[in-house]
Amino acid sequence: MPKLKTRKAVAKRFKISAKKKVVGRTAGQGHFNAREAGKTTRSKRNDFVLFKTDAENVLRNLPYAK
Repeated sequence: MPKLKTRKAVAKRFKISAKKKVVGRTAGQGHFNAREAGKTTRSKRNDFVLFKTDAENVLRNLPYAK
């Protein structure tokens, strides 16, 4: 049976935690952040955990995720 390919775009955007949770970063952190409100800037610093159904879709694209 051939090796399964990993979707590199997904691998770059998400990490798998020790308890198999899929963790991502908040979008929109690249530039133009000085104009954001303080509340928005603080909320962008945090990672977020994907919902179960979204996590299943991500893990389907990462066949060798540990």
